[in-house]
Amino acid sequence: MSGCPYFEKRHLLFKNKPPKTEDEDDASQAGVNKASKGGIIYGDYLQLDKVLSAQVLQSELKGNKIHDEHLFIVTHQAYELWFKQILFELDSVRNIFISGHVRDERNMLKVNNRILRIVRIFRLLVEQFSVLETMTALDFFDFRDYLAPASGFQSLQFRILENKIGVPDNLRVPYNRRHYRDNFKGQESEMLLATEQEPTLLKLVEEWLERTPGLEADGFNFWESLETNIFKGLNQEKEKIEKTADCEEKEELMAELVKQKELFTSLFDEKRHDHLHSKGERRLSYKALQGALMIYFYREEPRFQVPFQLLTSLMDVDTLMTKWRYNHVCMVHRMIGSKAGTGGSSGYNYLRSTVSDRYKVFVDLFNLATFLVPRHWVPKLNPNVHKFLYMAECCDSSYFSSEDSD
Repeated sequence: MSGCPYFEKRHLLFKNKPPKTEDEDDASQAGVNKASKGGIIYGDYLQLDKVLSAQVLQSELKGNKIHDEHLFIVTHQAYELWFKQILFELDSVRNIFISGHVRDERNMLKVNNRILRIVRIFRLLVEQFSVLETMTALDFFDFRDYLAPASGFQSLQFRILENKIGVPDNLRVPYNRRHYRDNFKGQESEMLLATEQEPTLLKLVEEWLERTPGLEADGFNFWESLETNIFKGLNQEKEKIEKTADCEEKEELMAELVKQKELFTSLFDEKRHDHLHSKGERRLSYKALQGALMIYFYREEPRFQVPFQLLTSLMDVDTLMTKWRYNHVCMVHRMIGSKAGTGGSSGYNYLRSTVSDRYKVFVDLFNLATFLVPRHWVPKLNPNVHKFLYMAECCDSSYFSSEDSD
């Protein structure tokens, strides 16, 4: 029985071919080392000689090197580098609004992406406390005296960040009964004053919300239609409750309905809004609040999907800044108890007072959930009539700008 000629003579096909070396058969080694030809290299590009030599231990300079001071310095330097990136992204977003390029709605994707990047960075900063917390209170005590009078409150970038986002000056907690800017001198104080006078992200978002399509009195007139529908719905609910038999539950339902009516009466009262705004309890203008609520109710409509994502991300920024403050409070309490801070503040007690809604910039967006109503109470949109749902503003000159919105 004869075999296959190919398999019988297969050994002859490779008889005169030398075996492949390991390097010839390794595709991972097929590249070319371009750095050997000159040009900028990794360390030079990142200026690592400056970055990696910036960790100067005060304990070591005093002849008593403490191991954990290195971690303390690196962690805080990392925070400051991320603050710098956040400010870089925030300034680019503010410039898009200030320049008017936000009127071209295609730029909103760019705005959303950069605000989302800020959110991701803040998530990282919140988690970074867990690394610092591997240091015990006694470890910190060993080198704490070398820090004084340096203090985290003196972080210029964080104070600038608060100003540019829109933390109101009149709602800040005084630092040792003094204005926060009094703790900065010379050029730093001037920088802070300048940022207080710039348009904040809150103000720019407010102006953008005031232009929400559908608010026009001679058009869809969302606000008036919503007011009509809500009070009509509340009256129908009242009629239903009145028809039920007298019982404790009926009284509770009626009491809740009265509260709801008072709530929505307040919502549609512009003077009441202005009063709350003057007290700092509301931050957005009356018309901007209308725009925000409209975006919330119609978030599934194509034109409002990206704006809704932006409002959600702005709340994320507020939430994460609050979490960052809270984690800072907890860490300080854990490390120094109720002692005074190295900069002279009351320490834990001062930091605890900053974890409140007074430091929440977009608090009105959180409160929108208070005014949500059943979907069938929301004014209906007719795509055949209300064309603004599908006709976004476009302006090629602003969209393609490489200077102001890239």
